[in-house]
Amino acid sequence: MEKTDQWSSKIGFILASAGSAIGLGAIWKLPYVTGTSGGGAFILIFVIFSLLIGFPLLLAEFIIGRSTQKEAISAYKEIAPGTKWHWIGYLGVITCFILLSFYSVIGGWIIQYIIYSLTGKVGQENVNYELLFTDTVSSPVLAVGTQAIFLIITIIIVGKGIQTGIEKASKFMMPALFILFIILMVRSLTLDDAMEGVKFFLNPDFSKLNSQSILSALGQSFFLLSVGVSVMVTYSSYLSKKESIVQPALSIVAMNLLICLFAGLAIFPAVFSLGYEPTAGPGLLFIILPSVFEQMVFGNFFLIIFLVLFLFATLTSAFSLLEIVVASASKGRGGRHRLAWIIGILVFIVGVPSALSFGVLSDISIFNKTIFDAADFLVSNLLMPIGALLISIFVSYKMKKSVLNSELIQNTKYQGLFHIWYFLLRYVIPLVIIVVFLDITDII
Repeated sequence: MEKTDQWSSKIGFILASAGSAIGLGAIWKLPYVTGTSGGGAFILIFVIFSLLIGFPLLLAEFIIGRSTQKEAISAYKEIAPGTKWHWIGYLGVITCFILLSFYSVIGGWIIQYIIYSLTGKVGQENVNYELLFTDTVSSPVLAVGTQAIFLIITIIIVGKGIQTGIEKASKFMMPALFILFIILMVRSLTLDDAMEGVKFFLNPDFSKLNSQSILSALGQSFFLLSVGVSVMVTYSSYLSKKESIVQPALSIVAMNLLICLFAGLAIFPAVFSLGYEPTAGPGLLFIILPSVFEQMVFGNFFLIIFLVLFLFATLTSAFSLLEIVVASASKGRGGRHRLAWIIGILVFIVGVPSALSFGVLSDISIFNKTIFDAADFLVSNLLMPIGALLISIFVSYKMKKSVLNSELIQNTKYQGLFHIWYFLLRYVIPLVIIVVFLDITDII
């Protein structure tokens, strides 16, 4: 099947792939985990695991996609015809579909808060941000309406294709993301007592490194790189066979680490300077940060910058989640625009219960979790680790070693990399993933 769509440049591929990897977790979760788990000591462990776990898995997905030039399901079928290994592709598609269904809910909240900041509803004195957030997420009209807006933006971009859609948007959004972060970092670091936040975030405290924080660093090392769901298989299938995959993979890891660093340096100095307690997740973005920026000169302006930054990070991840489903459905036969809308609408329908799980459906629980939290648990704690485990086994045991070697070292100076990568992927990473899986599912 002839490949009809490719990245126009390596930088386009890197920016789009980095955009896929850089999501909300890198901005509102990892910095807080870092601050409470040893600061610089945790960062050191996380960097090591990212290079030894996340990076090899990223290369594995790149090899599958670039070697076959096919989307996730077809790629596994071509490499292992007549077997059941292509179900890894189906697992990735299903995982991304579910993930986008509730991820789009958060994207909708961000859009709503951008509207609030533009209309002056936030950034004013004496606003009860906790109550405002509760009212926002519990309102059926706001929750479902903004979720629909977020998905429409995603559908339009993905429907335009690789070069004119995802790549073009990523080339704008990713540099803008870095520029906005730098602006916020400078502002945050110039506040009084900003160094208290820097100390919380980066001060190395090896006494806080325990088995739980090390396991957390292990889990984050592959969760934050979009590996395990075959998104990178699909993205790398649009990469020319003439291009090296090692340098783009290193760039993506470096950009992800840099954004995590930027996030911590933009958030915590401001939080500590203005007397707030650090937190993670939705509470940080929708309750703590509006309270913080309210006390700054031009605070509403900086809040808008932060919300736009979060929106860009969420959208670039959403593009990849929808793309893997659309690509698997079209299999290069065309009809991308129509399929993007059909699949996007289905994602919206499946996501409505998650959007309503903080309001009219709040009484419904699945294993003592809201519908939203149950979907999150299913994806993050079950499907992604299983997918990462299967990919590591598939590449190291089912693909020919000679093919792997030629794909990995092609057009690269990293000739000695193969044996280290192969050893990690075949023996170390499966064991690590199993340990992380047992930990996050509370089996150990």
